[in-house]
Amino acid sequence: MITLTGSKLTLSQLKKILYTSEPVQASKESLTKVKNSRKAVEEIVNQEKTVYGINTGFGKLSDVRIDKNDVETLQLNLIHSHACGVGEPFPEVVSRAMLLLRANALLKGYSGVRPLIIDRLLILLNKAIHPVIPQQGSLGASGDLAPLSHLALTLLGEGEVFYKGTRIPAQQALQAEGLEPIKLSAKEGLALINGTQAMTAMGAVAYLEAEKLAYQSEQIAAVTMEGLRGIIDAFDDDVHQARGYQEQIDVAQRMRAYLAGSKLITVQGELRVQDAYSLRCIPQVHGATWQTLQYVKDKLEIEINAATDNPLIFDDGKKIISGGNFHGQPIALAMDFLGIAMAELANISERRIERLVNPQLNDLPPFLSSKPGLQSGAMIMQYVAASLVSENKTLAHPASVDSIPSSANQEDHVSMGTIGARHAYQIIQHTRQVLAIELICASQAAEIRGKEKMAAFTQRLVEQVRKYVASIEVDRIFSNDMEKLSKALKKSFEIDSEGKS
Repeated sequence: MITLTGSKLTLSQLKKILYTSEPVQASKESLTKVKNSRKAVEEIVNQEKTVYGINTGFGKLSDVRIDKNDVETLQLNLIHSHACGVGEPFPEVVSRAMLLLRANALLKGYSGVRPLIIDRLLILLNKAIHPVIPQQGSLGASGDLAPLSHLALTLLGEGEVFYKGTRIPAQQALQAEGLEPIKLSAKEGLALINGTQAMTAMGAVAYLEAEKLAYQSEQIAAVTMEGLRGIIDAFDDDVHQARGYQEQIDVAQRMRAYLAGSKLITVQGELRVQDAYSLRCIPQVHGATWQTLQYVKDKLEIEINAATDNPLIFDDGKKIISGGNFHGQPIALAMDFLGIAMAELANISERRIERLVNPQLNDLPPFLSSKPGLQSGAMIMQYVAASLVSENKTLAHPASVDSIPSSANQEDHVSMGTIGARHAYQIIQHTRQVLAIELICASQAAEIRGKEKMAAFTQRLVEQVRKYVASIEVDRIFSNDMEKLSKALKKSFEIDSEGKS
C-alpha cells in the first residue's frame, strides 16, 4: 500500500502503482489540509465574496459574477463544455497515471475540494476503472483542460471508461462496483481540470519506457560490437574520465562489462585503427541521452507533486491567489528534450544497422543473407529503420516553441506541452522498433562470427532473442519478427535494466 501525501510521490512508486496495481490511500494529515481548504471555499460561497472560479466565469469570462444558487451548475457546465478532446484515447496506463496524479495534487490541500472527490479518484484507481481520454485538444496552459474534463466526466457517471478489458459507458462500471455518480460542488470542477496531469502522466509513462530502452540500447550495441568486430579500446575508462561526463563514463563501464570475455571484439590496430563513430562514440552519444533522462526525471518528480490548479487557497482561506501554476512550460521543454534525446538513440542505431548489412562496410555476407541475390536477407529491415528514424525527426520538432493565444487573448501564451509529451512517446515507440531491428541484425552477425566466441552476457542476450526470432536461413515475413521482438523489449525481455539475466 502506497500512501499519498501530495508531496512525496516518486517515479519509482508511480511505476509500481501503474504496472503492478499497488493499492493507494490518502494520508490522514493531507486529508485534514483538504478539509480546511474546503471550509474556506464554503465560506466564500456563503458570504458571497467574489473569487475566480468559485463564483465567476472562466478565462475571459472571469469578470462575470455567478449567483450563489448557480455555483454547482457552473461546475457542471464547465466540465461539459470543456470535455471536447478529439483523436485516439491515451493508452490506458496514461489514463491510470492521470487519476493518480490528480488525486496527489488535490491532496496538497490548496484546491478547496471535498475529500469525497479525492476518495473517488483513488477508488477508480484501485478498482482499475480508467477514463477514456482523447489525446488531442490541450494547449498545455490553463491546464490540460480538455483531457482532464474527460477524466472528470467519469466521476459524474458520464463518458466512457476502460474496465476489465473492455470500453464501456462510465455509468455501467460505476454500477458494477456499487458507486454512485458525484455531484460537483463549488470550485470542484475547476480543481479537477486546471492542472498539468495529462502532459505529466504521458511524460512519466514515456520516461519510464525511455529509461528501460536506454539500457537496452547499450546491450544491443554490445552485440553489434561483436558482429562488427569492434574495437574495445574506445571504451577505456581513461578516455571517458578525461572528458568528465559521469553518464558517458557509466555507459563505457557498462559496455566493458557486457563485452567482458568476448573473443569477437578487437583492439586498435588488430583489424583497423579506428571504428566508425556509430561504434566508437557509443558512450558519448548514449551518455548524452542519459544526461537528458536525468533532467527529465528531475522535472517530472517535481511536477508529480505540484499544485497546478488555480486559484490556490493558502492559510485556511486567509489568502487566495490566482496565479499560473497550470502553465506547462517546465514539462513542455522537458518533453521536447526527451523526444530529441531518444530520437538520437534511434539515429545512431540505424547507422549501426547499415554497417551490419552493407557489404561495402563489413566482411559479412551481403545483407546477412545466406544466399545473396536469390534472397534479400535484412536489406529491407534497414529501409524500415531509416523510415522510422526519418519520421522521428519530424516528431522531434519542439512543440514548446509554438504558442497560439486562446480565450479571447486572455490566455495569450501556452506551452503545447501535451503535444510534446505525446510526440516523445511516439518517438520512443519508433526507437524501440529500430533497436529491435538492430538486435535481429546484430544477433545474426554475431552468430555468423561464432556464438561460442561471444561474451557471456551477449551470448545470453542472443539466446533470449532466439526465443522470439529464429536465425535468418531463408527469407520470410520479417515484419512478424520485428514486431515480436519490439513487444518483447517493451515487456522487459527478461534482462533487467542493469543488464542482469
